[in-house]
Amino acid sequence: MDMIKVIGGQTLSGKIHISGSKNSAVSLIPAAILSDCAVIEKVPKISDVNSLKEILEYLDVSLKFDGDKLYIDTSNMVNKDITNEYSTKLRASYYFMGALLGRFKKVVISLPGGCSIGKRSFDFHLHGFEKLGARVSNEGNLYKIEADKLVGANIRLPFPSVGATVNIMLAAILAEGETVIDNAASEPEIGNLIEFLISMGAKIEGKDTTRLKIVGVEKLSGGAIKVIPDRIEAGTYILAGVMNGNNLEVCGIRPDHLTSFFDKLKEMGASFEIRKDSVITNKVEHLKPVNIETAVYPGFPTDLQQPITTLLLMADGVSTLRETIYENRFQNTKYLNEMGANITIDGDTITVYGPTELSGKLVKTSDLRAGAALILAALSAHGETTITDIKHLLRGYSDLISKLTNVGAKIWLESE
Repeated sequence: MDMIKVIGGQTLSGKIHISGSKNSAVSLIPAAILSDCAVIEKVPKISDVNSLKEILEYLDVSLKFDGDKLYIDTSNMVNKDITNEYSTKLRASYYFMGALLGRFKKVVISLPGGCSIGKRSFDFHLHGFEKLGARVSNEGNLYKIEADKLVGANIRLPFPSVGATVNIMLAAILAEGETVIDNAASEPEIGNLIEFLISMGAKIEGKDTTRLKIVGVEKLSGGAIKVIPDRIEAGTYILAGVMNGNNLEVCGIRPDHLTSFFDKLKEMGASFEIRKDSVITNKVEHLKPVNIETAVYPGFPTDLQQPITTLLLMADGVSTLRETIYENRFQNTKYLNEMGANITIDGDTITVYGPTELSGKLVKTSDLRAGAALILAALSAHGETTITDIKHLLRGYSDLISKLTNVGAKIWLESE
């Protein structure tokens, strides 16, 4: 069993270069099968990408990596049932629902896996497919979605779900007529996907808004895209710099994708300088407590809720954090408390009492962003921390150990 060990209290100085966005790459790769060929640049080295690669190879798609550039050739692709063996390895396997339905008008797939952070209903996705003319049936965990043809429709999402927005858009690209998605998600990762689809020949209006209009086309040609920088990875390392940095520079980012996050750091009195495509951070002795509420983009991102909880432990007073997206995203608090934190949970809100000093312990990651929160805690804690069940972290953070080692952290991988 692999584990990560950290000796805390080290000053972090130097440069960390941010990889391509996990949340973007995992939608771009399935979307590529709508065309005969595609090129995706700046693909992150994470296990979620490896799991998508396995699904594509299972579908007889040809893949070639050249550094961080992925070449995809779907000319010999076969539409096969995507069973538990493949789908449960990652949440984003569900994007093959929309992509395969769009291309073949039929998909059979098991419900996906991913982190256990609460209920994430597929009803929005399935109702969207039905509005486009598809029939949905299931036997246990295996869903069959098929259509004689797909026809554009007006679809209003009850909640601006990223997954449902992506899936419905993928299905609508090759449908007949016009599809309008209202109350669509507007995250930067969706904008990245729209740019990719347009490069293939798709007709989409409304990028970066909550109303998307898609005019179906008969065929898509080869497309190319560069994955945007990972704003969640960037936020995580910026937090590391705020907690332990001495001119730690987080490079290759899009500051405009992190506005609400920076607003909270300013409110806390954190020391950081935003440049064109980087942020320089420094540790300060006293931080102010804040109240945070997660929200859909451009609000405070739920994926940075757990990491910033660790920073709140350094504030001089009581902070609160309300989670409005997922109801089971406080699993990090158990282990933070074992390390010396004082965090209480009341429904969808945690109260964080600071400042507190943390001590190294044996802890376990419950999900991807909880793992990031524990890495941040370990970097600041006295003594040695051992983090187990690290498969979650490897799903979303490319070259985590080398990036932190290069700026002065004492962190390494061990096998038991």
